[in-house]
Amino acid sequence: MNTFNYILTAFVIAFLFSACGHNHKEGDGHDHSSHSESDDHGSHDEGHGEHGEGGLHLSMGQAKTIGLEFGDFTSLKVNDFVKATGTLGLPPNAQSSISARADGIIKGTKKFVEGAYIKKGETIAYLENPDFIKTQQEYLEIMAELALQRLEVDRQQTLVDANAGITKDLQQAKAKAKILSTKGKGLSKQLSYLSISTDDLTVDNIRQQISIASSASGYISEINFHNGMYVDRSSVLMEIISSQHLHLELDVFEGAIAKVKKGHKISYTIPAYGDKIYNGEVDVIGKEFNSDAKTVRVHGHVSGEKPPFIKDLFINAKIWLSDETATALPEKAIITDGSSSFVFAAINSQSEEEIEFERLAIIPGASSDGFTAVKLIDAIPEGMQIVTKGAYYIYAQSKVGELAHEH
Repeated sequence: MNTFNYILTAFVIAFLFSACGHNHKEGDGHDHSSHSESDDHGSHDEGHGEHGEGGLHLSMGQAKTIGLEFGDFTSLKVNDFVKATGTLGLPPNAQSSISARADGIIKGTKKFVEGAYIKKGETIAYLENPDFIKTQQEYLEIMAELALQRLEVDRQQTLVDANAGITKDLQQAKAKAKILSTKGKGLSKQLSYLSISTDDLTVDNIRQQISIASSASGYISEINFHNGMYVDRSSVLMEIISSQHLHLELDVFEGAIAKVKKGHKISYTIPAYGDKIYNGEVDVIGKEFNSDAKTVRVHGHVSGEKPPFIKDLFINAKIWLSDETATALPEKAIITDGSSSFVFAAINSQSEEEIEFERLAIIPGASSDGFTAVKLIDAIPEGMQIVTKGAYYIYAQSKVGELAHEH
């Protein structure tokens, strides 16, 4: 029960006690025997308003006490919205897997835990395999042979130029040099794939282990390795997700999807993090209809401050539609009772001593900056003024009147 209902309940109880429990003394001007039951319930104290054939009335004194104010409809831009629910998501290219790249045994693992942030290029462990030594050795041998073969090519070229050599020998020397060069380049590519640079590789710095580095920056979502573990080149050692491309996966009901356009602004909250409001923008409207949930998927970009990321975390969102001019009233002028909404209007035929009110049913729309768009169910008579301040007091008086008549 909200605060207003507490106040209304207290007001009603007080009224009933006053109406039913008040005792009169002899000689006070009241004829106890002459009043019928219908008379007792058909009259009310003027200070409590009247709810009879003429409608609801308030005295001018009451209106002044509660600060009653009147106004009229106004036209302004009210930004409507569509409600949606969804999750925080990531596109496929925001997820990275770190593999071993070769067979071997894991050594020297770094201390990482799931959820920690890791930078691109940061070493996570070392991989050891004797084949790394063999590949480096083959590369150095090939490059040594290639150096000798290039000298042989130069020698044969000199002989042919002096008409002292055989062209066939020169051609064979060049072919062998080309084969050795191709093998050398192939081995260099293999070593580069293993993160071993051949630029400064010598017999004195041959390595038996290679480093395994992160291929992207992001948050660790999964760790699948430990020291002494044997892995092959297809093994996935770590999963990383990047929140740089964080987006919203929203589900919009079919009845509202036609209103949503690319570029519409989104505001959303994450219940797990409280009431803080974050912002985004509609990027892609899905083309597939979920027949079970009766929704269409809408993808949104995150803009401004990003929330702490946890994949698939639930969100509540509002997709803001284009501004439209609407007939509006101050929010305080509108009363909601169950599924009904209405306002109070002062009837033009009012005396100097009291004001008579009529209840007008409305259909409320979107709210913005203290105003709510409204549609009247019935036309308002010309000259009537809408109660813009004090409507809840009039509503309370009307409820008291109804209860008093039921008593």
